[in-house]
Amino acid sequence: MSERKVLNKYYPPDFDPSKIPKLKLPKDRQYVVRLMAPFNMRCKTCGEYIYKGKKFNARKETVQNELYMGLPIFRFYIKCTRCLAEITFKTDPENTDYSMEHGATRNFQAEKLIEEEEKRIQQEREEEELNNPMKVLENRTRDSKMEMEVLETLQELKELNQRQAQVDFEGMIDKYRELERREKEREKDEDERETKEMLERVLVKRLRDSDSESEEESSSTQSQTSSTDKPTDILTTEKPTEAQGTSAGGVKRTKVESWERSVGTLGGGGALGSLVVRKKPAAAAINKPSPVAAPAALSSQTDSSASTGGSTTPSKAATTQNGPSSLSLLGAYSDSDSNDSE
Repeated sequence: MSERKVLNKYYPPDFDPSKIPKLKLPKDRQYVVRLMAPFNMRCKTCGEYIYKGKKFNARKETVQNELYMGLPIFRFYIKCTRCLAEITFKTDPENTDYSMEHGATRNFQAEKLIEEEEKRIQQEREEEELNNPMKVLENRTRDSKMEMEVLETLQELKELNQRQAQVDFEGMIDKYRELERREKEREKDEDERETKEMLERVLVKRLRDSDSESEEESSSTQSQTSSTDKPTDILTTEKPTEAQGTSAGGVKRTKVESWERSVGTLGGGGALGSLVVRKKPAAAAINKPSPVAAPAALSSQTDSSASTGGSTTPSKAATTQNGPSSLSLLGAYSDSDSNDSE
């Protein structure tokens, strides 16, 4: 079984390479190669810029009857990317570069022009020195003078560096830092003083405002006390909490509503006594004992009988003759007030 990749080939013993026929190809044959543009150029036909490094499928050929020290020179054909015009350039082994032939112009390159100018000046100088010995002397004198000027300049730079070396940079930095610290302290003191002044002004303003408010409150209280002299002002004043909490007989009163606080209750005898006159009950109502007054009368009679020890008969006769007692009437009146308020 043969190898997949054949590295060695078999040559028979009677192999003669001179008997192999040679392929005859023209010397100006062109090859298709892949290359990149060696420099920036601009097409003469359409003005398109072709930058350095643009890839092309170029045709390559050897230039006939043109050699440089035995080295062949090659020519390349490319097409413009916009108008497809043909552009040609060839190698330049003398300058290790490429030279443009036709179809485009090479863009401006300052470095290359400077180098060419320097080479031209150097060649002209060498030619002059070969033909004119006085020119050689002048050039030497000029060179020595320039060398002296350069040495003087170098000496001045050295002296300047020595002067700068004697300067105490650390001391200068310390002085600058001290100056900066003092400036910060001064700014801090100014800020504290301004803050203190502002606080003092605010405090004085608050004291003045509090004095004016106290004066206004005192004047308002005086006006309120003077305005409550009228009989109708009692409707707008609030009752004391003690009077609202409990009744005269010690019985706990119900919670006073908001409308009662502002208007007042008509059943209250103390607050509206000066405005509302209660209608007197009829004689039949006076003689008829109330259900609340009966237990009070019984309790009072039992207490009096227990204290006197057998003198209940005259007291009963007295009550029946004079009607219900004053205590029973007072209890009935207080109960009626509480029922009205509820």
